[in-house]
Amino acid sequence: MSDVRAELRRLPSVDALLGHPEIAALAALSGHDEAARAVREAIDEARAAIRGGAPAPEHPALVAAAAERIRGRLLPSLRPVINATGVILQTNLGRAPLSATALEAMRRVAAYSNLEYDLEAGRRGSRYYHAEGLLQRVTGAEAGLLTNNNAGA
Repeated sequence: MSDVRAELRRLPSVDALLGHPEIAALAALSGHDEAARAVREAIDEARAAIRGGAPAPEHPALVAAAAERIRGRLLPSLRPVINATGVILQTNLGRAPLSATALEAMRRVAAYSNLEYDLEAGRRGSRYYHAEGLLQRVTGAEAGLLTNNNAGA
């Protein structure tokens, strides 16, 4: 048991690991709390391994383990994939690809836009206004309403 205690005492503190240049640089990207969480998890994992009979990892190994956790959390969870399923509108893969024109139109209004503001009247408008005219022209209907994923059904 004293060997386990001695090995546990060899582990660096959370602050010592947070002060390492690599971890500090990643903390600037992820935020201090997220970096501290990753460091604590790396230390907790090392403690469990020590209690299981392993020697304490060296300082660089703990830095690497914490850095790997932080880097993993910085990656977006949605990533591009190749649809090789043979199904064009594959719901598990994010629906249909958008055209370059559609992507550019989205980019232009990705921040503030007049989504629910009537510029001509100078007051609150309807979000349906923007698609209603297009839907009427495409279908020849008197009026139109778009819903997303049958939300209006």
